[in-house]
Amino acid sequence: MLEHMTPSRLRANLYRVLDKILETGAPVEISRKGRRLRIVAPEQGGKLDLLKPHPGFIKGDPDELVHMDWSDQWHP
Repeated sequence: MLEHMTPSRLRANLYRVLDKILETGAPVEISRKGRRLRIVAPEQGGKLDLLKPHPGFIKGDPDELVHMDWSDQWHP
């Protein structure tokens, strides 16, 4: 549910309003000079979104690596 408020009300309750947005995810709209501004919490991604790229990482089926002919790579 979208909550509307004035800038004065936002200023008087700023931290409480911001905490509520973070807890509930519900945006708040502020009316100012005939226009509306919206404070919205960013969408939470999953843990996989935090992964960083690893150049040189081998993608594929691990069984294919096990069953490859590596004899030309091995030198005693």
